[in-house]
Amino acid sequence: MRLPVILVLLGCAAAAQAQNPEQLFKEAVAAQQRGDDATAIAKYGELLKIRPDVLEVRANLGAALARQGRFDEAIEQYRAALARDEGNFALRMNLALAYYKKGAFAEAGKELGSLRGGNDDVRVATLLADCHLRLGQDAQAIAVLAPVEAAHPDDLGVVWILGSALIRAGHLRDGVERVEKVAQRGNSAEAYLLAGQTLLKMDEFERARDDAGAALRLNPRLPGGLTLRGSTLQYLGDNAGATAALRQAVEQDPNDFEAHLTLGAVLNTERELAGARQHLERALALKPDSNLALYEMARLERTEGQVEEAIRDFEKVIKADPKWAQPHLELSVLYFRMERQADGSKTTGGESRPPVVLTVP
Repeated sequence: MRLPVILVLLGCAAAAQAQNPEQLFKEAVAAQQRGDDATAIAKYGELLKIRPDVLEVRANLGAALARQGRFDEAIEQYRAALARDEGNFALRMNLALAYYKKGAFAEAGKELGSLRGGNDDVRVATLLADCHLRLGQDAQAIAVLAPVEAAHPDDLGVVWILGSALIRAGHLRDGVERVEKVAQRGNSAEAYLLAGQTLLKMDEFERARDDAGAALRLNPRLPGGLTLRGSTLQYLGDNAGATAALRQAVEQDPNDFEAHLTLGAVLNTERELAGARQHLERALALKPDSNLALYEMARLERTEGQVEEAIRDFEKVIKADPKWAQPHLELSVLYFRMERQADGSKTTGGESRPPVVLTVP
């Protein structure tokens, strides 16, 4: 009873095998051009069974697979095509992009580095520098893009990555100038945020506040925007404004460590001790190893009159960071209050720093 069905299937298979390769290729390209990648992939696969040696088929198949997020398969096709045309710039660029989109930045950087030799393509340099940046290789990113920026000062992609690398490498002034340029010319909320965070670290609180405001105007729900605003207002002495912004920040993201930490410190200053404890405990729950959060908790315990607990936590802070001056001074005062003069006399040294510093990514 099943014989007619089998015969029909065999007939379909024979028809597919007999299909004109040129027509099949045209149909695959047409499908790819109209965004029907699934059909294109199927037709290119059929073509490869007939003509596995055609470079264009593998190149196009790789592009269709990459567009569907099937990067490993795309890489396989690009490599097979490159085995037949090793010097093909477009194929190597597509291979590098497949690695980049997959998140394999070391492999992408290797391919982009080989493309960059003897080539002044700005896109290659920008992607290569971004790979270095994502791998934490800030000096290499700067080395790639510094000469490119000189030739292309208005390329905001170049300026953004170079500025970000400079900030991460500790060249804050040079980096923030570039990032603010991107923010202003590109109306970029993310660039305003990074500039503001960096300016806060540089103690330029008014500029940091202004950049926070610009970022929030462009994107009121930008992660970190309200936290930056609250932190700058705290340093400018506007505790009411800081509290309002930071409360919004923790409502927007209950896991915002910086917002909880800074809000806890502000509420401690305002003697809203129950609220301060709530937010500092949350900060420590989010980052149990944060020495800064432990320091703020010790300050709160001192305010609450829990002197022994405050001494214990200040001692932990100093053990973790012996060069930090402020905990030494505060611990010394507590030792003397508890009539532990010998301990108080020994508690010295360290570097001065503000109680709360927003981390710059």
